[in-house]
Amino acid sequence: QVQLVESGGGSVQAGGSLRLSCAASGRTFSSRYMGWFRRQAPGKERDLVASIHWNIGNTYYADSVKGRFTVYRDNAKNTVYLQVDSLKPEETAIYYCAARDVGSTWLSGYWGQGTQVTVSS
Repeated sequence: QVQLVESGGGSVQAGGSLRLSCAASGRTFSSRYMGWFRRQAPGKERDLVASIHWNIGNTYYADSVKGRFTVYRDNAKNTVYLQVDSLKPEETAIYYCAARDVGSTWLSGYWGQGTQVTVSS
């Protein structure tokens, strides 16, 4: 089992920044992706906003966040971060951290409980 615990959410004004953290513990696996998703409204799908390959470090960003969000990891701390800048009110959401093995799906992976980000105009 892998446990993921997010932190760093909060309330900011439009244009503000936050750094979200996701600490992983439990079973470690050498080849995995870590991702950040968000759910912007109850009942909506969780959308992938960024991901990073833990070993290689290559990253993916959704078009809507390119240039404003940065995903990176600290291997020693087993933690992945999401720096979110220039936040917009419509990006108010619960942000989730997830982990999956290479070759598997996000749905079959591990998920944190989420951290709320609220952006006011």
